[in-house]
Amino acid sequence: MSSSCPFCNRIIPLPELEWHANNHLVEEELSRDMELAKLIALTPEESPSSLANAKTHLSENEFARDMELAQLIALDPGDSSPRISDDRVEPFSSVSGETLEASTSTSSGKATDYEESCIEEQVSCLVKLQIRSTFHWVEGGLMTLLHKCLELENGSSITILSEHVNHFQSLKSEDVGWGCGWRNIQMLSSHLITQRHEVREVIFGGSGFVPDIPSLQRWLEIAWKRGFDAVGSNSFKQKIYGTREWIGTTECATLFRSFGVRARIVDFGRKEIPRSQFVQINGRDKRKVERVYGPMDKFLVNKHHGGPKARIINHEDTEISSVLSGSGNELDAPITITNDNLPAHNEFGRHPSMTKGHQVLVDWVWNYFSDKMSNKMDIPQRVIVSDKTPLYFQHFGHSRTIVGIQVRRQRPGIPEQYFLIVLDPGHRTVELESTLRKNVGWQRFIKRGVHTLKKPQYQLCYIDPGIAHAEEMEQLKTLDSIYFES
Repeated sequence: MSSSCPFCNRIIPLPELEWHANNHLVEEELSRDMELAKLIALTPEESPSSLANAKTHLSENEFARDMELAQLIALDPGDSSPRISDDRVEPFSSVSGETLEASTSTSSGKATDYEESCIEEQVSCLVKLQIRSTFHWVEGGLMTLLHKCLELENGSSITILSEHVNHFQSLKSEDVGWGCGWRNIQMLSSHLITQRHEVREVIFGGSGFVPDIPSLQRWLEIAWKRGFDAVGSNSFKQKIYGTREWIGTTECATLFRSFGVRARIVDFGRKEIPRSQFVQINGRDKRKVERVYGPMDKFLVNKHHGGPKARIINHEDTEISSVLSGSGNELDAPITITNDNLPAHNEFGRHPSMTKGHQVLVDWVWNYFSDKMSNKMDIPQRVIVSDKTPLYFQHFGHSRTIVGIQVRRQRPGIPEQYFLIVLDPGHRTVELESTLRKNVGWQRFIKRGVHTLKKPQYQLCYIDPGIAHAEEMEQLKTLDSIYFES
């Protein structure tokens, strides 16, 4: 059921109508306060009649409150306040000179405090009105069924799996053809809310549930307003709610980072792919990366093995292309790291130094899930549960969620085989459940070998432990990625 919005006449689903209308009221209030700020800034002989006219349209309490807020806006303590002329109120200044919505820094003026208070009002409204996403509930848990099937597989293999993950499928009536990115965010969120208490407390206002796509779109807009991924937000003109825009890894990272969650991005692609092979849609400006954060750095640059050192190449000085996400936006990968000297082994005895192509991606995923897991190898077991978060897995046109990885040991002299364990939002949850319960045919939905990785470039988003605060939150506003040559 749908109805038209009384403010803009857009057709909105009934469960979202109140929330949609309330956002009009918030925007109207901000516009009214800014108009009052202009009136206050007028010459004394002009302002009284104008203010009196404004008062006739407001209650006494509303007028008093708005006058107080408008006076704060009209103050001019320094560069951080608005510059008011006869016919306009110019945007709040920032280090970059952009508007506050697109800024990646905050100022100390009262105007900034007011703008933040407006965002907090929107957050408060969203926390109350956001809608829990529906999904097919698998009794006992989908990951538990998958665990059992992997235990029963023939052959010699070891599989490392994330813990609880709910599968969110794209629905024909809602998001088929454009919503895979949002569905993967929902899958990652289901894991974080269940497995990481500190994250559960901060994401989505501490609601404790996974919101639907329209609610997630609102959360992303709020992240942009707070200055997260200012460059990327310009590609969408800071608006995504109610649209069918594709999103990619950067939007996933931006959304989680806005809550203080340490989301990181890694790119994998061929050496020196000409830019002419890519269609640039809403291309983004280059973003300079000064450093890389997070414990996964050790899998990106080898610092303690002999042989040729990994070469670091700035993309601004080369013809190497950045990856094109499923959202149709060119993502920046300012640093390329080659695989000239991958580690000779890890805690599981993996020997990846002779691998080529997208095996580099698979090696990285193996290292990610197997990190600090050697103590669990004391007891022989076919399936090991990791505390690592699933990975957002992007290539041009589609994205999926990696929930684990499997290695199958062959006869002596035959290389090991690796399979990514993947949940695809394009698959029906009911069908996945059925094949897992019967232990028949589930592999074709969930297991992906290296030979299936046929796209020129791939991108991953992973999440480091802990919650960022204060200064680190400012650093998280600027997105960077590591480009890993395959």
